[in-house]
Amino acid sequence: MSVCSQLLVRPLAVGFSAGTLLLLAACSASGPEPEVQASPAPAAPLVRERLAAPAAAEASQKRMANLAYAPAPSADVLPPSYRDESREHYQNYPDNPVFAVSETPVSTFSLDVDTGSYANVRRFLNGGQLPPKDAVRLEELVNYFPYAYPLPQGDAPFGVSTELAVTPWNPQTRLLRIAIKASDRSVEELPPANLVFLVDVSGSMHRREGLPMVQGTLKLLVEQLRPQDRVSLVTYAGDSQVLLDSTPGSDKAKIRAAIDQLTAGGSTAGESGIQLAYQQASKHLIEGGINRILLATDGDFNVGISDFDSLKQLAADKRKTGVSLTTLGFGVDNYNERLMEQLADAGNGNYAYIDNLREARKVLVDQLASTLATVASDVKLQLEFNPAEVSEYRLLGYENRALKREDFSNDKVDAGEIGAGHTVTALYEVVPAGGKGWLEPLRYQSSAQPAGKSGELAWLRIRYKAPGEARSRLLERPIARNEAKPVAAASEDLRFAAAVAAFAQQLKDGHYTGDFDLAQSIALARSGKGEDRFGLRGEFIQLAEIAQSLHTSGSTPVRVQQ
Repeated sequence: MSVCSQLLVRPLAVGFSAGTLLLLAACSASGPEPEVQASPAPAAPLVRERLAAPAAAEASQKRMANLAYAPAPSADVLPPSYRDESREHYQNYPDNPVFAVSETPVSTFSLDVDTGSYANVRRFLNGGQLPPKDAVRLEELVNYFPYAYPLPQGDAPFGVSTELAVTPWNPQTRLLRIAIKASDRSVEELPPANLVFLVDVSGSMHRREGLPMVQGTLKLLVEQLRPQDRVSLVTYAGDSQVLLDSTPGSDKAKIRAAIDQLTAGGSTAGESGIQLAYQQASKHLIEGGINRILLATDGDFNVGISDFDSLKQLAADKRKTGVSLTTLGFGVDNYNERLMEQLADAGNGNYAYIDNLREARKVLVDQLASTLATVASDVKLQLEFNPAEVSEYRLLGYENRALKREDFSNDKVDAGEIGAGHTVTALYEVVPAGGKGWLEPLRYQSSAQPAGKSGELAWLRIRYKAPGEARSRLLERPIARNEAKPVAAASEDLRFAAAVAAFAQQLKDGHYTGDFDLAQSIALARSGKGEDRFGLRGEFIQLAEIAQSLHTSGSTPVRVQQ
């Protein structure tokens, strides 16, 4: 009996982990799956000059319908020794330090709407492992979830609100939440889109979590295309090539047929592929429209320019042409998350990790407008604390988004983008003036009472550029010194965001959460679960319970290359 035949008689896998989603598609051809060869093989021709026959199209749709419930694999397509040592890459960022308001009253950073870290952490936990500490970025876990924040008023592209509560893990401090909600737009309201699918078809993508998952993901997006949209398909392995020239979104059969013909093999000339994708995007540029490259890869570049700084600079240079770069991460074991996250930042795009088709649907169907349409670019946040009200503070997350104070007003300094409908959360833990903080008092500090505006906790400034504009606009407002609410009286959104923030810190080292453990984070998340329309908060609670059991069993985080 073939490998595929054996798999089809196995019981259905429980859950929605990425490892079980796409094996059925990989087994659609007869015979056992090929093993990865020791020496790279050249990429095979990937698109033939034909359209899929109706029967083939129908069979493809049936395979797609079964992907989320594919049987669990009995063997891996990769050699056993491949998984003996993890080759994943993450950037190490120390936690933000504690600042004394008397010495450093101003905090400045670039807003971020990436969510890839959450899906990647979920992948590890669903696989029975604690994630590497550097894979956990607090702000990406918090921002993964939708929140019921106030909508914008007037001509501003986003609304801004704040809330203050007693910190769940430290009753001596206060948790300040700054909430931003961008105006939403339906897909029908979006301007025409010129999209370039840039797909890694190298040998490292020859795995169940690689190219088959990419194909399923892109097909979900194809179904959302309108007649006014256009799609190109560029691939790279040992070399790069345009496999589908710009095609209208109404010709879905032709686009799906091109995606169906993709096969993996060869080395990885990532820089060559990115260059060709930008050329293709510029060739079909739509003035006033959406011009975006969607890069689907594991980030394992090994031919041409492969050093981190050169690739970042390439993306930064190309964004000036009006073309954005979104990165969609796939794969395990050799995944280069460091490259994926920062390429998207440099390319004025966003980063997501696709661990299953549910995540693909969330990013490219449910949140397609957020993924493609930018309502504000180069968004920077600056908070000036009132020394009469706050003695110390620390920013939770955004370690790789820190800016100098003078960068805030410099329109040449790049910052983050906010898409249509995005919600963004920033959390500060602050010590009230006169309260017990983290820092030892200075021997020679002035004993004079600091002056400050009465009734103001802090002054909030936000800079952003409207689409197509080169000069930034400024929003500013005071944050009132309201009495901090007990955690139980805070909004459901604040309680849930605080639970996710505590969970992220506990996955790293729990330095600031003290005796507040995972069980308490879970209880806090349950209290803030609310309506949970999409089931995302309930899923988080289940993941936190998995992490709790792994901590209890003494599991250690996966070690990765730096």
